[in-house]
Amino acid sequence: MARTTAFKLSAFYLLIFALFSGIILGYIAWNTRRLLDAQITETIETEINALAEQYRQGGLRRLVAVIERRGRQSGSFLYLLVDARGDAMTGNAILRVPAQSVSPGWSELRYNWPDEAEEVARRAKVRTFILPSGLRLFVGRDLEEQDRLRVTIRRARGFSLLLVVLMGGFGAWFVTRRVLMRVEGVATTSAAIMAGNLAERLPVTSTNDEFDRLALHLNAMLDRIGELMTGLRDLSDNVAHDLRTPLTRLRNGAEDALRKAETLEDAKTALERAIEESDNLLRIFDALQMIARAESGNLATSLKPQKLEEIVSSLAELYEPLAEEAGLAFETKLGTGLVANANRELIGQALSNLIDNALKYGLKPEGGGSLTISAEKSGGQIRIAVADRGEGIPEDKRQAVVERFVRLDASRAKPGLGLGLSLVAAIARLHGGELRLEDNAPGLKAVLVLPEAVGSAGRSLAQGPVLPEKEA
Repeated sequence: MARTTAFKLSAFYLLIFALFSGIILGYIAWNTRRLLDAQITETIETEINALAEQYRQGGLRRLVAVIERRGRQSGSFLYLLVDARGDAMTGNAILRVPAQSVSPGWSELRYNWPDEAEEVARRAKVRTFILPSGLRLFVGRDLEEQDRLRVTIRRARGFSLLLVVLMGGFGAWFVTRRVLMRVEGVATTSAAIMAGNLAERLPVTSTNDEFDRLALHLNAMLDRIGELMTGLRDLSDNVAHDLRTPLTRLRNGAEDALRKAETLEDAKTALERAIEESDNLLRIFDALQMIARAESGNLATSLKPQKLEEIVSSLAELYEPLAEEAGLAFETKLGTGLVANANRELIGQALSNLIDNALKYGLKPEGGGSLTISAEKSGGQIRIAVADRGEGIPEDKRQAVVERFVRLDASRAKPGLGLGLSLVAAIARLHGGELRLEDNAPGLKAVLVLPEAVGSAGRSLAQGPVLPEKEA
């Protein structure tokens, strides 16, 4: 425990707190003694002035009488009046130094009361005052009370510091133990994850402290890693399955050409088929590479404010003839000021994939249908939707179709790689958005949801000419 950072920090702060506590308590003790000493000094000065006034009014006789009367009172001052030779004339205390050797002013002297043994020594603060007749008057105050107060303060300071150290030590132990328990939980879970149990997650309590926040972020990261690893396993399986067929066809075609081709025309036909299969393989690898780049976030630095209505409008003009040729009624509904931080090429690729899917699967079984492209703002988001009136996708399969190499057309009669929606979903995540597949009753509505750009750049781009609504 003593080697942990939490304990070292707690001990360091405890030392700092104890040091400052000692300084504060020392200052309080010093200031208390200073105030007490000032009070004693003031009372002695007042007594000296009163006795001097008595001497001026009644002379030596009156002064002696006043000293004898006041000296008999309990808790009284120390009084001693001596002549020029140092012989005591009156007083209630015996000073331990020759009176004539004491110069006028303040001093701290040893004394004892007349009825005490000589070995008993007390301390007193004494003021020496010289009367006009040359007599010396000593007036003092016992320092025993001040000494007791000093001892009491010293003991209180020591006890307080001891209490601070004990409580601080207990607090350091408690905090360190609590931190160690949380860290131990993280270490145990990490060890389980490293051992291969990827379903383990860091423990989260209800305190919502920094450990809980860290655990939540790490759990989210582990969830994401789990998803990526699951996707990687599925990708490996799908790649092995979907690439085996074109590779087998490519090999068989080359083998047939070697065995059966008798003329140059037969060899040329075999080569054309091999090139076609090779192109299909290259398209698969290009799509996989694009998905990997989008999911890795390496393209995030290329995002900048773009007017999405311009991208959608240009694609609509490109695909309108193809839709009409396929027998689909084509319609666009574009809003204005649709600005998002985006990569123009990637957004164009995603929308092209959605429109291609609508062209392939958007026809009604009995023929005809429609294709609608819309773009609008909604609650700080931009929704770009491609809707058709085809057979649609069952709700329980909408999550699966965005996975790589997943195709609902089990017969594989229609062209496709099963990577289009996967790429769109990856591009949406790169832009901080998502791909939603909704029911168009009938048909499918694929919605690309992107966050709207904020800031001065987004507002300046949003201010522009209004694009007219275009309908087929």
